[in-house]
Amino acid sequence: MDMWKSIVFYGTLLLLIFAICTNASYYDFDLWARLIAGMGVIDGGGVLKADFLSYTPVHTWYDHEWGSGVVFYAFLKYFGPYSLIILQWLLYSGIFFVISKIIKLRTGSNAYNIIFYIFPIIALAENFNNPVRCHLFSFLLFTIFIYILELARKNINKPLFLIPPLIILWNNLHGGVVSGLGLIFIYFVGEILNKKTFKKYLITLLTSIPLLLINPWGYDYIKFLLMANTMPRPDVAEWWGIFSKIHMFRLIPFKLFMFAIIAIESVKLVRTKAANISEWYNKLDKSKYILLLTTLYLAVTKVKLLPFFVITATIFGYEDFYNLISNVKLPAWKNKVLYTVLITMTLFSLCVKNISIPLNMEAYPVKEVEFVKINNIKGKLLTNFGLGSYAAYKLYPNNLIFMDGRYEEVYYEGMVPLLKKFYLVLPYWQEILDKYPPDVMIIENDYPVYDALKKSKTWTSIYEGKRFGVFVEKENVRKNYKKPSDDTKYYKDTLFGTDIKFKKRV
Repeated sequence: MDMWKSIVFYGTLLLLIFAICTNASYYDFDLWARLIAGMGVIDGGGVLKADFLSYTPVHTWYDHEWGSGVVFYAFLKYFGPYSLIILQWLLYSGIFFVISKIIKLRTGSNAYNIIFYIFPIIALAENFNNPVRCHLFSFLLFTIFIYILELARKNINKPLFLIPPLIILWNNLHGGVVSGLGLIFIYFVGEILNKKTFKKYLITLLTSIPLLLINPWGYDYIKFLLMANTMPRPDVAEWWGIFSKIHMFRLIPFKLFMFAIIAIESVKLVRTKAANISEWYNKLDKSKYILLLTTLYLAVTKVKLLPFFVITATIFGYEDFYNLISNVKLPAWKNKVLYTVLITMTLFSLCVKNISIPLNMEAYPVKEVEFVKINNIKGKLLTNFGLGSYAAYKLYPNNLIFMDGRYEEVYYEGMVPLLKKFYLVLPYWQEILDKYPPDVMIIENDYPVYDALKKSKTWTSIYEGKRFGVFVEKENVRKNYKKPSDDTKYYKDTLFGTDIKFKKRV
């Protein structure tokens, strides 16, 4: 009976996650740089340490996601474009599979109440809406680390030996490895406060930290990692808080989940019976609440980091939620009805949707980049930094970019503010054209600079799409430009085509 419960539970869970993974309308903007990095390793035989895509000043390329790029490019090269969606599904599913194992470890057996899992899955849907992103590796490894640390709390200590090698892997997959070290530190402090054995966490932490040196850049990478994880990112919306202006009326499923967990844990704390404050405090699981509060803070202040809270809250909130409603008697047939509805709705949504390679011509300047390519418009290309790696992927070597989303990995401080000033037509907005003059620009028409360039005596628009325009200097305008194709299938078929080639190092 338990085996059938787990089969139905996991089957439904995986199906639901797959349906969500097929909803993405476009790839993450940084995917193209990751593919180039992976291409450098697999086709070129080594980690790329110098940028070759930009015409602006650059420093050493400290690619804290190079391992993710290798995985992405390997899937694309050997299994095709659809495999990136499958990879997203595998990583997303892996997170919830491990979560269920932690819940089973903590509760004893009752880990298969599907209704509770629906809420965190939906809460994460908007944050995981691009196939596929490097931070998924961090979220999966973060969950695995909690599992190992929870085993250690039950005196199952052998899995702790897995953490150091996993730190090496994580460190070369994604810079979020610092969250793994932070997690070990939280358990170390929490178990001290719990008056439980804590030395094993300290030993694990002290053993793991030096292993960060095992990377392609050595000690210099550690300095970069510290800088990258502490630097402010005021110009990147996903690093803003969930109640900031742009996110105030977004992320509603997550906010509902967050408030529900806060309410559940508040009720639990109030209901904790104790003769006095001291006894009440002693009954608290300090590791649990430090972790919940830390990840809650990260979620509220940084949209990109909210999955850390969803993972933590699902693990620790599950048991508290069902303890809270333990006296509520539900009919025995509820699970059959619930699973039937979930499976039917999910299968129906998969049947009616056209599952294909995500292509969104309003998010990406697909036709505009094609226009530049087919008309052989060579030279330095200025785009918004989020679009830079796509432009480089499609137009190199004929065009070098101003910058892309690797800004802390490759570019010097001050480049993003310079670009922001240009796009918003702030005082001295033309400074960028004097310092780093481009030959061609692809500009979104919803930015003030678009209208400013339309009125310019120097620049003119030579192609206008639905959301983007292509600009060149008037003196360089040619006659009889070729028009890009309107065939969506053509763009889907050629989306991952690139002229970037690497020769194997001897």
